[in-house]
Amino acid sequence: MSIPSGRLCFVPPSSTVDAHALEQLQTFLSRAKRLFVISGAGLSTESGIPDYRSEGVGLYARTDRRPMQHAEFIRSAKSRQRYWARNYVGWPQFSNHKPNSAHITLKMWEDKGKVHWLVTQNVDALHSKAGHQRLTELHGCAHRVMCLGCGTISPREELQRRFAALNPDWVAQAGSVAPDGDVFLEDEQVLHFRVPSCKDCGGILKPEVTFFGDTVKKGTVQFVHERLAESDAVLVTGSSLQVYSGYRFLLTASDRKLPVAILNIGPTRADHLAELRVSARCGEVLPVIQSFWHCP
Repeated sequence: MSIPSGRLCFVPPSSTVDAHALEQLQTFLSRAKRLFVISGAGLSTESGIPDYRSEGVGLYARTDRRPMQHAEFIRSAKSRQRYWARNYVGWPQFSNHKPNSAHITLKMWEDKGKVHWLVTQNVDALHSKAGHQRLTELHGCAHRVMCLGCGTISPREELQRRFAALNPDWVAQAGSVAPDGDVFLEDEQVLHFRVPSCKDCGGILKPEVTFFGDTVKKGTVQFVHERLAESDAVLVTGSSLQVYSGYRFLLTASDRKLPVAILNIGPTRADHLAELRVSARCGEVLPVIQSFWHCP
């Protein structure tokens, strides 16, 4: 399946999947009745959102920039100012990304009863935009904002309007886009950017995402483990599983002797746990898999 060439700039090179690998994956998925899916950044690169680790095209390969650390955000008002200024500039583009054929196909499988649960490590809301219901956003969602003081959750779009009202004359030239929705700005560009506080308690506002160095809530992890225990097979789509928060579920699947298939460009941390490994674009492979036709 073809996608606009502009969206391919963040997708690492890959060979067209061969017919034998496709047949193997279709057989694997046809056997599954309660499929547990883990998705990662490789699923969204075809929507034009870059990732961190892809060879040659990920953030780490293209720049020396590194993502915001949880401790830095909590500790430093200047770091929060820089983060939110960059996020403010990048938000219109980031929030406008649309689900691609892989997201849509997984939603079709959910509708047919094939997908029991989907866990995404992405914070881009593309699974929600595709209409997924049986979904856990493991690392949160950039479309929501939380107050670190009172815990109130509010829409990110509402905060965008507050930013605009507080900074009517502030203008910044945007640089390269980053995976979590911000753009690269020089420090001097953000000196006069004003950041609002929580309207309810005056507390610090933070995107409802798990920054690097933070941990996923125990209740969320337990909930996902329970959904995994109800499943009979695992499919990894577009993730290298380098982060333990997602990899842990593959370890549990291995302990439970659940069959695992991985669809990802390049090696993953869990390759040794998979019975099937397909290196190809998710948007190329998933739409042609017809396993959902065999759903009851």
